[in-house]
Amino acid sequence: MTSEDFIPARLRRLWGRSETSRLGRPAGLDVNRVVTASVEVADRDGLGGVTLPKVAKNLGVTGMSLYRYVGSKDELLELMADAALGVPPNIPTDDWRHGLRGWAFAHRAVLQRRPWLTRVPTSGPPSGPNQIAWMETGLAVLSGTHLDWAHKIGVLQLISGYVTQSVRQYSDLAEGRAEGQGQADAERDYGRALARLVEPERFPETARLFSSTLFEAPPSDTPDAAIADADFTLGLDLILDGVAVRVGRPAERA
Repeated sequence: MTSEDFIPARLRRLWGRSETSRLGRPAGLDVNRVVTASVEVADRDGLGGVTLPKVAKNLGVTGMSLYRYVGSKDELLELMADAALGVPPNIPTDDWRHGLRGWAFAHRAVLQRRPWLTRVPTSGPPSGPNQIAWMETGLAVLSGTHLDWAHKIGVLQLISGYVTQSVRQYSDLAEGRAEGQGQADAERDYGRALARLVEPERFPETARLFSSTLFEAPPSDTPDAAIADADFTLGLDLILDGVAVRVGRPAERA
């Protein structure tokens, strides 16, 4: 028995470890080609468009033959997510706040290019080589702090979750808007409508919100991307402010 025998087949495929040859495999087809074809389908048709028959058709094989390379549809999604995420860029590690900001914006850029990644079910902690590479980069950014491992992982999970949710929410809101309507106009119309519906006696603070100028602030010609960037930065700064409080505390004993 070798050390490879202790690694589940799913993880061996995820990390590109060689497997024992199986009879009946179509010549020239391998896990990488299956994953690449699946990512291409997702990029074109979204995650819901990824079906084994469609991927198999693109590869010129039968749907059942794909099970020779991936154990299940869930495993295929895991392989796709890691491949589509790619490797992280070089992030400076001399300033943890600046580094985490760059880490978050880089992650967001990937998800904006491939919003279907925000729809992939999470079945466990990061396991693929690209996911681990992003974790390594984040941990390197935090290496100069006194935070323990649990807090470092907690910070990365918090920021990663915020990035994923913000991109997904932006995508959902964009799909729900009327055709040709920008985000500034949608927010203005939303604020004006709710200002007429929310009764101060029942919802005093919310009524004050909708009577403010918050939803009138962006000019109607403000690019959606600029509004999204401002919203994302505001939330990220709130998270980083909280991290700064924890980093500023004296080191605690485990």
